[in-house]
Amino acid sequence: MIDTISLLDEIKKAPYKELTVSTPHSGEIEFVVNKAGVKVNGKSGNWGEKPGTLLAYLTREGNKKPIYSPEKGEVVMFHDVQNNQFVQAGTPLLKIRHFLTKQEVIDIILKQTLHLFLAPEKGKYYFVSAIDLKLKAKGLGHVNIKPGDEVLIISRMKRETVLTYEGQPGIIFTIYFNSSESVEAGSPLLGICPRDQLEDIKEVVARIQNSWEEKE
Repeated sequence: MIDTISLLDEIKKAPYKELTVSTPHSGEIEFVVNKAGVKVNGKSGNWGEKPGTLLAYLTREGNKKPIYSPEKGEVVMFHDVQNNQFVQAGTPLLKIRHFLTKQEVIDIILKQTLHLFLAPEKGKYYFVSAIDLKLKAKGLGHVNIKPGDEVLIISRMKRETVLTYEGQPGIIFTIYFNSSESVEAGSPLLGICPRDQLEDIKEVVARIQNSWEEKE
């Protein structure tokens, strides 16, 4: 088992991720945010329908298109691009430092410590009725599965197929899919925790929830 406490200590040393914002196509750049240290927001709303902070405009053939911040954070540097300069597609413009939230830290820890059951192909997934009923009655962290159990149904191209679980026996600790949304092949569907590691995982999750300080 991965040492979760050491992993958490490593995350604390650099509790952020940095994202580079690049041009989606060629055109003339016009910065709106033009200095480091500016706080920005990512998209919001129930469905992410509200764009993030406007960073710049990119104009090509008279069409002026906005470039928004993809994440909440702080602009920490600009690349060597001047205002009103014509740039090619994929040109890096600036870098945003996003400080990790409690949930993001928990997700990092769980994805490195749990056994992940991955989507074999793109499609919508939902639980077989037996597993669904157990989860509704007992909740996450209380439903066991083992290799050979029928656990999920994939719906794709008007076709439904039952998926048999393959992997370590354990407890369904977390769910990574929403039955109303399509999942890409290779994306995690379930995080399975071996029974003998359950208390250790719960302890590190509780530690993060109680002590992690989220920065603005």
